[in-house]
Amino acid sequence: MTGKNSTEENKDSFEVRMARIEEIIRALESGKAPLDESLALYEEGVKLISGCSSMLDEAERKIKLLSKRADGTVEEKDFIPDDK
Repeated sequence: MTGKNSTEENKDSFEVRMARIEEIIRALESGKAPLDESLALYEEGVKLISGCSSMLDEAERKIKLLSKRADGTVEEKDFIPDDK
């Protein structure tokens, strides 16, 4: 099977979101969008940034749960994401 695993899908989702945020920034900086469109873009950007921030927070929590054993191997403890 050549499908992506969950980790790859989350990474892609993050990357896609960041690319969209960059598009929104360029559109807003150009000053060419009418006010109502600019407000809609701004709102979309805020939502995307919030989602990316949550994804980064979750990744950080998971990394903190990783610990090295005395023999140098990595032991991953159970990860339970926070419900929001």
